[in-house]
Amino acid sequence: MRIVLDTNGLLVSIGKKSPFRIIFDSLLSQKFKLILTIDILNEYIELLEFKTSINVANNIADLLLRLPNVIESEIFFKWSIMINDPVDNKYTEAYLTGRAEYLVSNDNHFNIFQNIDFRETNIISIDEFCKILSSDIMISES
Repeated sequence: MRIVLDTNGLLVSIGKKSPFRIIFDSLLSQKFKLILTIDILNEYIELLEFKTSINVANNIADLLLRLPNVIESEIFFKWSIMINDPVDNKYTEAYLTGRAEYLVSNDNHFNIFQNIDFRETNIISIDEFCKILSSDIMISES
């Protein structure tokens, strides 16, 4: 499974006691592939620095770049679909370029896809993604 993870999804999954920790743990155990662009990585770092520290941000960035299930994708075109929040275009561009199955975000700006005639886009919430991961883990354990 290939996904694009909005920054809010990464931030809430890092804490050891987070109810969303399954996302980070599943990334570490390579249960899915994360599509990453330089713009997304830069936003991860910026917000991690703000929420934690420079050291934590750099350590997570280094980890992401070393994981074999993180796919670095280059964006060669700009879709500019997210007219309601142009900063989030980087996620839709990564989703399209990286041929992701899901774009995981709690950001309501992605609801724009419900109102435009564009190829099918699977935007799911953080909770929905956790349920998918839980069901996949249970299936693989039995």
